[in-house]
Amino acid sequence: MNYQHHFKKKFGQNFLKDENVLNKIIKEANIPSDTLVIEIGAGSGALTEKLQIVSSNVLSYEIDLELKDTLLEKFSNSNVKFIFDDFLNRDIKDDIKEYKNKNIYVVANIPYYITTPIIEKIISSDIDISKVILMVQKEVGERFSATPGNKNYGSISVFLNYYYDIKELFVVSKNCFIPKPNVDSVVISLEKKTNKLKVQDEEKFFKLIRDSFQYKRKNLKNNLKNYDLEKVEEVLKRKNKDLTARAESLDLETFIEIANNL
Repeated sequence: MNYQHHFKKKFGQNFLKDENVLNKIIKEANIPSDTLVIEIGAGSGALTEKLQIVSSNVLSYEIDLELKDTLLEKFSNSNVKFIFDDFLNRDIKDDIKEYKNKNIYVVANIPYYITTPIIEKIISSDIDISKVILMVQKEVGERFSATPGNKNYGSISVFLNYYYDIKELFVVSKNCFIPKPNVDSVVISLEKKTNKLKVQDEEKFFKLIRDSFQYKRKNLKNNLKNYDLEKVEEVLKRKNKDLTARAESLDLETFIEIANNL
């Protein structure tokens, strides 16, 4: 691995150097044959190296052009294709059109500062991605996988839970990276739901979630004052709740019922 690299804060660069953690990620990903793996942020290519062995194809995005020559040389005779550009600006559907793989996975150690935009991009890209394995900041992972009543439970927890079954796999110490970040990380798995609950209008549903959690300390009556509160309350009563409840006490099913009732 190239540790002489000039690490750039603006790209949130922290290269994973622990071989055991890399092997653990691959094991947990459990990638079937005939899978295209999308990697976001190749960095030194440490994870890319492992992915190329277990996947039929790897498409890896890297924003730092300083890494281009090293990566192209390292993977010159391999099943890895690099796109040296900002993942958030790409048309992923267009980028993968040449691939005819049976499965699509995303496996990546992503820059912490753009975790949520990356996940939103993956969801909105309208690609049939079966599984997403991501290394994220520990507290972010806890927010993603939080359940109702937990202090970390928020709009992103509901949003992700609508699409995926979410699991925290294992914690990764900050000592496993170079340069060392300030916080520990966690590897999470997002597996596409086979029986997604039916939402009549997704746009309105997502707006309802955002508005419900708008002010964490306020109850639903205050956060949803611009909604038809009678219709909101109809659903809450069926769940033995009322408008004094806070959003963090509601599960995904209740939010969907409220959205559909509105």
